[in-house]
Amino acid sequence: MRIAIVDDLAAERALLKDRLEQQLHRRNVQADILEYESGETFLEAARKESFTAAFLDIYMNGMTGMEAAKELRKTDTDCLLVFTTTSTDHALEGFQVRALHYLVKPFTEEDIDALTDELLARIPQPDKYMELKVEGSEIHLRYQDIVYAEHFAHLIYVHTTVQKTLATRQPFKSFISPLKDDTRFFVCGRGVIVNLEHVEDFEDAAFRMADGSRVFVSQDLLKSARQAFMEFLLQRGRMA
Repeated sequence: MRIAIVDDLAAERALLKDRLEQQLHRRNVQADILEYESGETFLEAARKESFTAAFLDIYMNGMTGMEAAKELRKTDTDCLLVFTTTSTDHALEGFQVRALHYLVKPFTEEDIDALTDELLARIPQPDKYMELKVEGSEIHLRYQDIVYAEHFAHLIYVHTTVQKTLATRQPFKSFISPLKDDTRFFVCGRGVIVNLEHVEDFEDAAFRMADGSRVFVSQDLLKSARQAFMEFLLQRGRMA
């Protein structure tokens, strides 16, 4: 996820960036937040690579935030636009460019908290991640890169899409805690969790993974496993 903050005041950009980073970190959502001091430099960057969302100050020297938004909409209809302003005088123009929100300065922590929820609700699948300590270093591991994980001999072995297995030392319960609310993941039994995104089929009491490996399910969870996999396929529209 790429987010642009466009404001000609460096202090305003830094404050908003800090608040957004805090809120996204709390939700385990990873994003690149880039700062631009003018509408012109923002548009130049947007032509090279699109943004998921953009926070545009309306009153800037040179091109205004509203003018930048109108120019952006000629080529990008998906970017979520949030205007940062001291008033809502331009509400009608904001409607014309399909602005998501007006963030009135000075904004509060509660304002950013609510707005972050609104932004993420508009994005189908934000890149959630977890922080793991591996070989003494902290790494960010995206949920979508987890194939499955298993607990063995006081370590959790996380099998990933890059065909690399990461070993981390922590209780299995704390490892799966953030994953349990994500419909992509299913706990197969004591000490094993699988990412249904990487499952090809369910057969003979095991998930057959896209990489050819098999992840077995506890006998008492077989019915739940089949149901979870079928529901996942239906949600993704992958039923043949």
